[in-house]
Amino acid sequence: MDIALIGGHGKVALLAAPLLVEAGHTVHSVVRDPAHVAEVEATGATAVLSDIEILDAGGWDDLLRGKDAVVWSAGAGGGNPQRTRAVDQDAAIASMEAAQRVGAERFVMVSYFGASLDHGVPESEPFHAYAEAKARADEHLRGTELAWTILAPSRLTLEEPTGRIALGAAEAGEVSRGNVARTIAVALAQPGTTGRFLAFNDGEQDIADALGAVS
Repeated sequence: MDIALIGGHGKVALLAAPLLVEAGHTVHSVVRDPAHVAEVEATGATAVLSDIEILDAGGWDDLLRGKDAVVWSAGAGGGNPQRTRAVDQDAAIASMEAAQRVGAERFVMVSYFGASLDHGVPESEPFHAYAEAKARADEHLRGTELAWTILAPSRLTLEEPTGRIALGAAEAGEVSRGNVARTIAVALAQPGTTGRFLAFNDGEQDIADALGAVS
């Protein structure tokens, strides 16, 4: 597949890109800062410079045209509610609409454990803007005609990846970014994950086995 990896300089994306390349995919990692190009291309991906925060519909179409899949791993990083909404909600939704227009049928969204319109985060808390933006983006994705998968990892760590997760855990725990990257790569290859919201922690089940059992 030819994959557009949105948020290509993020910690998860930098780990996912070489896995996707190794699996035989062509990866176009979208980054905003020219200073990040060399690091991104060291993964084997092709860096594409674009500021997703300001792209119009035509710009999104150009960015995703010819792609088979989109992996959304971008985020505003919190701290600014307006920018959080602009990136995590508005840009994400714009990418979904463009993917439908240009025929990029597969869409893997990296969300978070517990993402829901009923997230229950008070407006007074800083996390509210992120929770709201991600929930609305996820809900929009569910309503598209895309072959979507929403991955919902729990608290991210920098631990070494084990290649093993606990899928469908009732409570949030933690998961290494490396395991999230591996889950992205496996999900793209597993048609059974289409149309599913998959919450997971680090665990004891091989990632391929865990996702292969999803139907």
